[in-house]
Amino acid sequence: MTTVLVALAVVLAVVAVAAVIFGLMASRRQAEHGQAELEELRAARLEIDAQRRAVGLEAQAEALRIRTELEEELSVRRLEVTRQEQRIMQREEQLDRQQQDLLQRTEAITAEVRALDSSRAELDALRQGASVELERVAGLSRDAAREELLGNLDRELVAEKAERIRHVLGEAKAEAEERAREVLVTSIQRHAADQTGETSVSVVPLPNDEVKGRIIGREGRNIRALEAALGVDLIIDDTPETVVLSGFDPVRREVARVTLTKLLSDGRIHPTRIEEVAARSREEVAARISDEGEKALFDLGLQGMHPELVKLVGTLRFRYSYGQNVLAHFKEVGYLSGMIAAEIGADEHLAKEAGLLHDIGKAVDHEVEGSHAVIGGEILRRLGRHHDVVDAVQCHHYDVEPSTVLAFIILSADAISASRPGARRETLASYIKRLEKLEEIANGFEGVERSFAIQAGREVRILVRPERITDDAAVVLAREVARRIESEMSYPGTIKVTVVRETRSVDYAK
Repeated sequence: MTTVLVALAVVLAVVAVAAVIFGLMASRRQAEHGQAELEELRAARLEIDAQRRAVGLEAQAEALRIRTELEEELSVRRLEVTRQEQRIMQREEQLDRQQQDLLQRTEAITAEVRALDSSRAELDALRQGASVELERVAGLSRDAAREELLGNLDRELVAEKAERIRHVLGEAKAEAEERAREVLVTSIQRHAADQTGETSVSVVPLPNDEVKGRIIGREGRNIRALEAALGVDLIIDDTPETVVLSGFDPVRREVARVTLTKLLSDGRIHPTRIEEVAARSREEVAARISDEGEKALFDLGLQGMHPELVKLVGTLRFRYSYGQNVLAHFKEVGYLSGMIAAEIGADEHLAKEAGLLHDIGKAVDHEVEGSHAVIGGEILRRLGRHHDVVDAVQCHHYDVEPSTVLAFIILSADAISASRPGARRETLASYIKRLEKLEEIANGFEGVERSFAIQAGREVRILVRPERITDDAAVVLAREVARRIESEMSYPGTIKVTVVRETRSVDYAK
């Protein structure tokens, strides 16, 4: 037991010694490791110090460089500022000199103004004296001299105005008169139309006056049936063997004439028969209207038009204007328009179409409000006709200002057809009224002594007072009268204005 304990004690002692030895060795290794780390720290500190010194040196060098550059730039700027200050000083000196010069010139100008004022006062005094002397010598006051001077100036202006009018009119006539005359004369010669006017009175002749009672019927039932079925008024008066048909619509009036003629030839006149014959007469007149329209278009080579246009053209066979049949006028204007267009090189087909259709609005102007020219243009536009044709139709009475060659062709052809001798008839009242209006316009101008409308109102001759109207003023007066007639009157064709100035010198030999 004791041996075991001893052995155990020896083992423990050996273990303890070994542990001490190991501990000492571990402490030594730790000390060596710490010493190595300390050396590394010292080396790192030395390296950091060296880098710090290097960075400080570089910063000092960079700061020195920047300072040097700034000093150089500052020197340049100081030099530039110095130069600018010198320039400003020179400019101020120059301005001072200029200001001094201006002051001197102002003083000189002021002195000159004073001298001019003094001279002006002297001139005014001299002018006043000269004016008084001139008035004394000439025997005229200043106002009288001014009036005479202005009168001379007015006369010179009138003479110059008259000369300009003569010059312009002469040039225009020289350029256009011969060519226009050639075109119009050729066109008129190529189309020789009848010069007799047709009547627009619808009168039905009766075999005897006994028929009037049958037309009236028992208690007027037949005449009421006729007026209701035909839409016209029957005038049965004391005129022997005549019944007058009165109606605004020419087609209805024609239907009534055909109906009454058939009833008279048949002999059976009663309300039922009247309605049957009226219906057949409407169909017959409608067929005639279509035939007349197609014939007019065929004569002018304008086939293939819209059926409504054909009907409207044919309708105008029964309408008259100033005693002239409108359809005949249509065809005549169509012929003339085509010939004028051919003479001047324009579109002949469009000219014929516009000439034939120029008054197409008259077919419906009693149903639609407005000018027949504008109405006709709207109809043609709606039916898709050429825009030049539409424009020419609207312009042929200046409801719209003409702007195409075709419009002026239609204006010329319409004037030729309407104004040629025998084409139209006027009532006595309208004829006298036109003559009185012409003389009234002419007599309204200053210096006119008397005026006379002659040649059926196609010329007005004006007698002027020679002491008030000079030869030059007569030219101006003729133009002004013509312009006023154009603006205030409506008339076919043209009106010639002739101003007559007569000066007579009379003496007696004794």
